[in-house]
Amino acid sequence: MKGLVTAAHGRHYEVELENGKHYRCYPKGKKSIVCVGDHVQVNVQNEQQAWIEEILPRKNLLYRSDKMRSRQFAANIDQLIIVIATEPDFSLDLLGRAVTAAWAEHIDPIILLNKCDLQEKVDRCLEKIFFYTQHVPLIKLSALNTQEVEALLLPKLEHKTSILLGQSGMGKSTILNALVPDANCQTQEISQALGTGKHTTTHSTLYHLPHHRGQIIDSPGFQAFGLFHLSHEQILQGFPEFNEYLKDCRFYNCTHQKEPHCGVRQALAEGKIDPERYDLYLRLLADIQVSFD
Repeated sequence: MKGLVTAAHGRHYEVELENGKHYRCYPKGKKSIVCVGDHVQVNVQNEQQAWIEEILPRKNLLYRSDKMRSRQFAANIDQLIIVIATEPDFSLDLLGRAVTAAWAEHIDPIILLNKCDLQEKVDRCLEKIFFYTQHVPLIKLSALNTQEVEALLLPKLEHKTSILLGQSGMGKSTILNALVPDANCQTQEISQALGTGKHTTTHSTLYHLPHHRGQIIDSPGFQAFGLFHLSHEQILQGFPEFNEYLKDCRFYNCTHQKEPHCGVRQALAEGKIDPERYDLYLRLLADIQVSFD
């Protein structure tokens, strides 16, 4: 039977079958590579448990990684909703990394600026993220205003699978509660039925939006976003402002670090490329240790 992975709990997963019934499922083999959002083929064992026999082909996989480990967020995503707020302060580096990760996996990023109650704070944030608002859609709202969330965000989520991603304290939980008012109740009921205990925020969880308007995945907050798994070509996809200058590079495999006659570095020197964006590019290359030989 086919199903959709809706939550992860260590070595077992919650899978929703096409008939709407939920099962506690275990993957075959010692290494678990199942992810929330995966479509899977399962073999039902009894009224509550099943084996995951096969992961059906994915269209994408969003995850972060460092030298030691990688953490999967979700699979088969249409949109990445990156939640930032006017307070507390958010990391521009993490925002840039999240956008790069989305573009590398052909996922549409959207920036959601939360806590937009005071215009002075909003203006400061807009100045900080000016580059990104030229390339990524922006939604401004206050998550405490449920009607505002429904009016501004819900239309963007229709008929899509979206994931909420952001640092701790940005208001993701408040946004989720506005979108899916009974999210906590749904999670507790399913967890109790499957014997999985209380829901924690250490793993991603998928919810159906009311009236079949789409699906939203809630992910744990993070304070780091390593992209060690990306190739140089994938990193470049996260810097579309470089594209028009690549033709001016002497070497076809230029990494735009220290090579002579580099079109990107020439554009940087002429003020055509944002120095902070170029610094982010260098940090990502340092992660994967790419250099010109």
